[in-house]
Amino acid sequence: MEIILLERIEKLGGIGDVVTVKNGFARNFLLPNNKALRANDANRKLFEANRSKIEADNAERRTDAEGRAKDIDGKQVVLIRQASNTGQLYGSVSVRDIVDALIEDGVTGVTKAMVELERPIKALGLVDVKVKLHPEVAVTVGVNVARSPDEAEMQKQGIDVIAAMFEEEQAEAVASALEPDSEDEFEEATPPSEVAAEEAPAADEDEEA
Repeated sequence: MEIILLERIEKLGGIGDVVTVKNGFARNFLLPNNKALRANDANRKLFEANRSKIEADNAERRTDAEGRAKDIDGKQVVLIRQASNTGQLYGSVSVRDIVDALIEDGVTGVTKAMVELERPIKALGLVDVKVKLHPEVAVTVGVNVARSPDEAEMQKQGIDVIAAMFEEEQAEAVASALEPDSEDEFEEATPPSEVAAEEAPAADEDEEA
């Protein structure tokens, strides 16, 4: 289907461009969201008659988005989730979770449609997520998924929590293996003087005899 773009669409074009897209993409996304018009004679005339207003409105929204981007770009939100010792989540983090976390952190005006997440997050760690505040303005938000605030802080400092936990367990296992048995400790800890004292009575009995 041929369409006229009403805003910049990544990998397609900018305002006023006439492009060909798959019918499903046009009908299910571009047309119902007012991002494009069917490229027929009537719509071409309609677009040209309103081009100045469309471009002015787009510029205003872009300026507003650029102002908001300064407060959002580089922000990091923390999501506490349960996970296994291998770092796999019992569940996942979705776009809705990220939007809710941003709102809780004081960020307004971000919708699910703005968050670009290829697939749900299913493991602990830091993930950079792209948020498009406007078709021409994108920011990056860090999503810190951890099992506790302490682990989130460690991850923020660049520490691999799972690797650190594994190393700690290995160190404990080695230390445990190197610990002497209690009997060995007792034998090693018995001073020679005490051993001599234990044998002394036998020597006295011999003298009395």
